[in-house]
Amino acid sequence: MSSNAASPMSSFASSSAGRGCGKPTSFVPELQSMMFALGDARRPLHETAALVEDIVHTQLINLLQQAAEVSQLRGARVITAEDILFLMRKDKKKIRRLLKYMFFRDCKSKILKSIDDEEALETDKFSSSNVNKRQKLAHDFLSSIDQTGDFLALFDDDDVDEVKQERLERAERQTRMMDCAQYTEFCESRQLSFSKKASKFREWLDCSSLEVKPNAVAMEILSYLAYETVAQLVDLALLVKQDMTAKAGDPFSHAISAAYMQYHNATAEAHLHGLSVAVKSNPDSPENTPPSTPSTPASGQQSQGKSHSSTLGNGGLGHNSSSKAKQRKRKKSAAACGLEAQNDAIQPAHIREAIRRYSHKVGPLSPFTSAYHRNEMTFLAC
Repeated sequence: MSSNAASPMSSFASSSAGRGCGKPTSFVPELQSMMFALGDARRPLHETAALVEDIVHTQLINLLQQAAEVSQLRGARVITAEDILFLMRKDKKKIRRLLKYMFFRDCKSKILKSIDDEEALETDKFSSSNVNKRQKLAHDFLSSIDQTGDFLALFDDDDVDEVKQERLERAERQTRMMDCAQYTEFCESRQLSFSKKASKFREWLDCSSLEVKPNAVAMEILSYLAYETVAQLVDLALLVKQDMTAKAGDPFSHAISAAYMQYHNATAEAHLHGLSVAVKSNPDSPENTPPSTPSTPASGQQSQGKSHSSTLGNGGLGHNSSSKAKQRKRKKSAAACGLEAQNDAIQPAHIREAIRRYSHKVGPLSPFTSAYHRNEMTFLAC
């Protein structure tokens, strides 16, 4: 990327600042559940979800602006599915995923219609125009711009999607050690999507302020692309997290990103500093007890005998000291569990490093890089 090009992270920061003027609609709680379902820890970090929200919002706003330009060029009054498909035309793998999504949306519409009207299932059983409305729309447009037959071949492509397969295998591994309550929470998180909160999603994108507004099918595609962007961010962040984890005997451990190490050390120091402050503020902490006064050996033995006899004679004193010790152990174990859970979660540094690597045209993540670049922004979902 050229030096005068706008950095992706600077674009995300400007988007976040722009949305901070009023009381913005936030998808952070929903994103935390989505990230958990996609492979993150059970309690994803709030700051990581906020960063993901800024990235997804920036990507969709730029996509909407460019789709509006395309729709105006063809003289349309609204943004349609054709405009988004045109922007995605250079990445056939992601178009194939979108076509499958549109196929399942058509199947869902058919099932819902059959539930509302059971007779419609018999009368329109072989009516492809009613059943496959979205697929027909995509087929007509892609055939109009297809000169090699590659786009039309995507409709009959039944190959296994390696990315989707990897996500399914990761979800299976993630659920192996879950109990019933955890698995229920995981299933509810997997069912979350932007399309289920259509009005909030439209408000989040501020569609009312657009001159050229997206229609219903375009909003469905945008909600799908938003979720795919979150999924791809989690995929790439997990790769970065795995890469950043130092392994014993690994000769490439010294090549860990210096920026990540600096951020990770600063976070760890801040957390340890917080733990030390909490310990010092505890009146039962050994650090707050005054030092013992020096004494002669005889007096020391005498005081030791007195303390021992008092401990034996008064059971409350020994019980209090043991209970205080147990409380200190519980606090330390709780702090250790919290630190371990935080370390297992995706950090904001993992997201930033994933974006940095993804924006490069060469590197370990170059096979996953989008084929579509415009205004020096790399799109994750298309």
